[in-house]
Amino acid sequence: MLEDEWIYVVEEGDTVDEIAAKTGRPVGELIWANQLEYPYRLAVGQSLYVGAEGSIGAGSPLLYSFGYAYPFIDRDTLDETLPFLTDIYIFSYGFTAEGDLVSPHIEDTPVIQSARTAGVRPVMVLTPLGPDGRFNNRLITELLSNDRAVRRLVWQLMAVIEQKEYEGLDIDFEYVPAGDRERFAEFVRLCAGVFRALGIFVSAALAPKTSDDQPGLLYEGIDYRAIGEAADRVMLMTYEWGYSQGPPMAVAPIHMVRRVADYALSRIPAEKISLGIPNYGYDWPLPYERGRTRAVTLNTRQAIQLAIDHGSVIYFDELTQSPYFHYWQYGIRHEVWFEDVRSLKAKFELIREKKLTGAGFWQLMYFYRPGWLLLTRMFALAKENFI
Repeated sequence: MLEDEWIYVVEEGDTVDEIAAKTGRPVGELIWANQLEYPYRLAVGQSLYVGAEGSIGAGSPLLYSFGYAYPFIDRDTLDETLPFLTDIYIFSYGFTAEGDLVSPHIEDTPVIQSARTAGVRPVMVLTPLGPDGRFNNRLITELLSNDRAVRRLVWQLMAVIEQKEYEGLDIDFEYVPAGDRERFAEFVRLCAGVFRALGIFVSAALAPKTSDDQPGLLYEGIDYRAIGEAADRVMLMTYEWGYSQGPPMAVAPIHMVRRVADYALSRIPAEKISLGIPNYGYDWPLPYERGRTRAVTLNTRQAIQLAIDHGSVIYFDELTQSPYFHYWQYGIRHEVWFEDVRSLKAKFELIREKKLTGAGFWQLMYFYRPGWLLLTRMFALAKENFI
């Protein structure tokens, strides 16, 4: 079924050859664009990118496009992704309560060099991760309540950014305590003032709020207006409604994503806002039991392959604009929610509609070519809205 000029939804009995004939796309191009592997099996309900005349091919999108990557990203994945990016955010540097900068466990220089060779700006990411790899809000409080530690951290950030030729700094502080709300906004303002003078932009990742006084540890310490005024850019972390320890549901339901975007636009100029987009999904064993069930993370290609292997039909939820399916394995029923070109199209359309500056992906460790081709095509159209 041809859903629109860019997307075809696989029907019972479809083959790659038949779909190519229906859509007018060369078979080889269809296989390449959708990363199909021999013998080219398909799942009923699977969404394929079929593009439009002249639209298939890599190329940097005309709006802002970036994503987060660990320094250990696979080289082939990195090389495939870089042509679609404006910036790459390298995750991550940490810090101590005394303000000493903590480098990633794996050297980040190879990713920085690859990015610069590809004409993509490398961006340092700063997070309050503890030794266990989790966000540590006590560490945030200890740092921000100590002016000397803050100055020490900023000084060390300057030294490393200059040494490694980073072109931006992203501040990704999560679970900021309510009592640190003003101090955190002031920290972003301080960093932006210092680094802007050096030609380095500062961005901030924001928890997905829908109101000023939204309760919860994830939200209470984040002041959209103050951070939006201080930073050069912000990214809305519009994902994780469906998460590994929660009940099965869409990771980024579009109706909730829209609510966050609308609230953000009431506090921050559109030209500063990027929409966060998940590059992953989850597989939950059923029945779900709170505190016991834990979903497995998987990427889009893995999800589709699961559906193919188990003969599952992929359904599309209209409210959340997200694909899902069920399968049985070893007597256990599973529920899978993930992202495909249809769900990504809904998010890219929201970016166009709201005239946001672009999209930020968490994360870039998996390459999903159909999504990038669609983004390039849609961002080219979105750019026309700004001219």
